[in-house]
Amino acid sequence: MSEPAKPGSVKLLPPLRRLLVLAAILAVMLTGCTGSPTAPVQTTQAAAKYRTGLEDFSRRMLDLGAPAVLIEARINGEVWSHAGGVRSLGSAAPAEASDSTHIGSVTKSMVAVSVLKLVEDGLVQLDDPVANHLPDFDSLVNPRGAVTVAHLLRHESGIPSYEEELFSSRPIRQALTQKLSLGESLALSRAMPWVRTPGSGADYSNSNYVVLGLLLERLRGRPVAEILRNDVFEPLGMKDTHLTGTGTPPSTMIHGQLEVDGERLDSAYLGAIVGNPAGGVVSTVGDLNTFYASLMEGRLLKPATLQQMQLAPFGFFGMGLLRWKDLCGGFYYGHDGDWAGYRTMVVTSADAKRQVAIAITYPPESWDPAAYSPDNPVGPDALYRAARTALDVNC
Repeated sequence: MSEPAKPGSVKLLPPLRRLLVLAAILAVMLTGCTGSPTAPVQTTQAAAKYRTGLEDFSRRMLDLGAPAVLIEARINGEVWSHAGGVRSLGSAAPAEASDSTHIGSVTKSMVAVSVLKLVEDGLVQLDDPVANHLPDFDSLVNPRGAVTVAHLLRHESGIPSYEEELFSSRPIRQALTQKLSLGESLALSRAMPWVRTPGSGADYSNSNYVVLGLLLERLRGRPVAEILRNDVFEPLGMKDTHLTGTGTPPSTMIHGQLEVDGERLDSAYLGAIVGNPAGGVVSTVGDLNTFYASLMEGRLLKPATLQQMQLAPFGFFGMGLLRWKDLCGGFYYGHDGDWAGYRTMVVTSADAKRQVAIAITYPPESWDPAAYSPDNPVGPDALYRAARTALDVNC
């Protein structure tokens, strides 16, 4: 799972929190267009430029050892897709743009929609203390004040991110392969220091969305996988999207691989991600663009609810959304995701007329749950820059 490329999979990895600062810097530094093209030749030139830029990005990722790169762009009515590399190292099967991938923390946007549907149905209010609905909440996390539903959605609760303890308390292979219940995962956060009191600021934590998963299951009386399927996937026709379960991955899934204890580990469908509401969804770049377009166009939530979701009181985190300044005017919305061996980035304009979704599997030897470098050439910042550039040249 991930923390936002802040520009935020599973960001489960704590060092990626530093991306929050970097994304704000990137939003200022990136240059873009200032007006809409009016002549057909300008439109053609812009289209050629974004395609060339994304193809160059893919080529760089492959040259740097990324086994697979998947991209879909939807720009001003045109749909363009691209795939490079192979589905799995050691296999000759080429990657295809329609292949499935772990999307890490992009899952959070979908979970947030289901939680906000609870609000629209009158089953919960955004300012409700979570303990009103989850009697075991206080004993599980020992909060430093009243945590509300809105605090969880915007990462303002102060609850430490449980995966930091997960990866430091046991061997990496065990941490990746052992399935934990939502309660067991959340209980790990008790070993970590609280970063702030609830509502005093935003600090990215996967624990927030584990709590929201428990809330959904309690109030709907169904597993998170079924709730997401009913609320989001089936209504939008996202037939290639599901919450990771037990069993084997889809035959068309790209496979991330890791170097663990000197051995290669296939990271598709590992136990730690099964059923995880903080980063456990498997999807395609096409389905991801469909989801965010439907969200921005008001087909999932009421207009007033969507406006609440998009608000970012501390500048970056909406409710399950990351928000970046759109150099063409307004804001971009989306999320990034990082799960062992996988990276994903989705950025969409507020009117959903410009979208880019990128997914890669990255070099096996490059994964380290305790390391982050803004200079990593296959890191989330690289995906963010490629997506932003493609959108900005098409104002």
